Amino acid sequence: MSKFSNRSYQKELLDRDDIPFEDIKQNMKELNFINTWLGGHAITLNGVQQLIDANRVGDPQLIICEIGCGGGDNLTVIKQWCTKNNINTHFIGIDINPHCIAFANEKKENNGIEFICSDYSKVNFENKPHFIFSSLFCHHFNDEDLKKQFEWMKQNASIGFFVNDLQRNPLAYYSIKLLTQLFSKSYLVKNDAPLSVLRGFHKEELNSILHQSNIQSFSLKWKWAFRWLLIYKHEQ
Repeated sequence: MSKFSNRSYQKELLDRDDIPFEDIKQNMKELNFINTWLGGHAITLNGVQQLIDANRVGDPQLIICEIGCGGGDNLTVIKQWCTKNNINTHFIGIDINPHCIAFANEKKENNGIEFICSDYSKVNFENKPHFIFSSLFCHHFNDEDLKKQFEWMKQNASIGFFVNDLQRNPLAYYSIKLLTQLFSKSYLVKNDAPLSVLRGFHKEELNSILHQSNIQSFSLKWKWAFRWLLIYKHEQ
């Protein structure tokens, strides 16, 4: 059977709790580069734009929350876009890894973003975020935990949520494996980038998990390069 037929559940190195801070910093820098040049940030911005369009209430300040925020690069890109478009927004980033939160707080461009070091499911919001999102986070979870994650995002977002994650695809796997072996300086990226693809999703798998989560009305579209953009909006 092809290794692309079923999801891999092999743990990524980044999921360990004994990785040195400097190694995580290098990993975060290279992931930001990959997201910038392979269109990951553009997909995230597309999700933001669609959910902002759904905010017909006209709240004076939008609250946007990312779970599994890593070094905060997605939030930085969204913050810059919202500033350019005069959208008053409060940003929250949640990550369970204290090294990721420390790195996020080091960056001047993240000034004004609230970072929380916690398991996302244990966070209680004083005010519900208008929407919650994740990017390259879902594939770290098995199907049962991912079902709970979708349910949590649905319950804790007042407008909806979106997910930007990987398609399990042979071309994506062998391409990122070659590129990272040639250009990456991070052993984490070299190991985890191709493994992430093997932990990614076929469309029918995401559809099944969403229906098990009692999420019936959603948009799930393929995006370059080998990503899925999942958008859920509460019915108005």
